[in-house]
Amino acid sequence: MRFLSAEDRSFLSRWWWSLDHALLAAMLALAVIGIGLVMSAGPAVASRIGADTMHFTVRQAGYLVLALGAMCVCSMLSSKQIWRLATFAGMAAILGVILTLFVGQEIKGATRWITVFGLSIQPSEFVKPLVTVLLGWLLARQKTTEGFPGFIIAMGLCLFVVSLLVMQPDYGMTFVFLSTFVAMIVLAGCPLRYIAVFGVFFAVLFTLAYFTVDHVHSRVERFLDPSKGDTYQVDRSLEAFSSGGLFGTGPGGGQVKMQLPDAHADFIFSVAAEEMGFVFAVILICIYGFIILRGFARLRASNSVFAMLGGGGLLFMLGLQALIHMGSATQIIPAKGMTLPLISYGGSSLIAVGMTMGIILALTKGQGAKRHDFRWKPAAASEF
Repeated sequence: MRFLSAEDRSFLSRWWWSLDHALLAAMLALAVIGIGLVMSAGPAVASRIGADTMHFTVRQAGYLVLALGAMCVCSMLSSKQIWRLATFAGMAAILGVILTLFVGQEIKGATRWITVFGLSIQPSEFVKPLVTVLLGWLLARQKTTEGFPGFIIAMGLCLFVVSLLVMQPDYGMTFVFLSTFVAMIVLAGCPLRYIAVFGVFFAVLFTLAYFTVDHVHSRVERFLDPSKGDTYQVDRSLEAFSSGGLFGTGPGGGQVKMQLPDAHADFIFSVAAEEMGFVFAVILICIYGFIILRGFARLRASNSVFAMLGGGGLLFMLGLQALIHMGSATQIIPAKGMTLPLISYGGSSLIAVGMTMGIILALTKGQGAKRHDFRWKPAAASEF
């Protein structure tokens, strides 16, 4: 059969052979692990809220189909199509964040969700990857087009998005988004004075949050001195790691997860450690590490400034989000509710991560097809 063979020159064949199959396999491995862990952690959470035991598993399976579909479609795009998608879809996502401030649902003191056709959507989850790609294009355009004020526009857009996230409020996502932008300007080779300005901005923002936002102050205080507040979730999370030992209690055999309020989402790494053990937790970390290192290696091999900045930003964001989730679960950093990419339960989060993975696959492809079929040409006026 010639279909999808190396000799077949159809669009689907060229797309398939241009993908980095090792990256794709690692991403699919995370998706499979995620559905398994939600299947294990979900029933306990569902029973506490009076839902069917398979409530979260069924919904996660549906979200995963959409996420993998988004990953597949995005991986087929050319670089030009990617930044066009980022421009239009990113602006729509920003509009969605603005709408949450006026008509959003308030959950746990934050207005981050809007209801569309009966479904709760968190627009800020889509803002992260889409605007990151757009920022990468602006920075790349400045490096390849004389006189284009890409950094100034990018900085203005970044601060505008940050202001919206703070108003929701969502300080965790604000930190991830700002950190990603700083990493991108470092990759772009911007002067150190710009990086210093953002360093000062970070310090000021954190200081203001610490002294003016009660739950930020409380979390930092509890991290520094557990006796100053309730550390129930973190204590149960650490207990799960202790219970799991090296090889875990076995799939579905965890007991500590029954007491974790967000075992299917913000503390799913703890469930993995309890049921599959410390060794599996390390393997999970290695899969994320492989995706990030492999992705950067592929990006460095290309001569595309946009791919390096946009794709590099997405890889950094992905790694930082995973690090925050794992760090919170193990009390390495103050507790912060954040999903583990492609694994934690959540519709908007999972679909947005699927888009992110797809864009990374698109920007790193090229081995099995002629690279000029997919390469962004920064010097060509027709690209802008």
